[in-house]
Amino acid sequence: MDASPKSIEVRNNTEASQYEVNVDGYLAKIEYILRDDRIIFVHTEVPDELGGQGIASKMAHYALEDVKAQGYKVVPRCPFVRGYIERHPEYQALVQ
Repeated sequence: MDASPKSIEVRNNTEASQYEVNVDGYLAKIEYILRDDRIIFVHTEVPDELGGQGIASKMAHYALEDVKAQGYKVVPRCPFVRGYIERHPEYQALVQ
């Protein structure tokens, strides 16, 4: 299964409180909790079938751009999102 990061579509499923990608019936997601003006990223999950294709990074980029546009502060409890922010200093100003 090949889901090129350029062709995947990330969406914010506000009802489930997660950013997600669905490829061939497999769901990758970054779960979050909203608290006032903060978004707490708590868990990133990518099924093995979608692993190694950059999907988690694409979701993190999309999510951080989205919350930046909405003016949220970020609490990166999820190790993947925390690592992504460390590797992309342009997002460090979002961290509370």
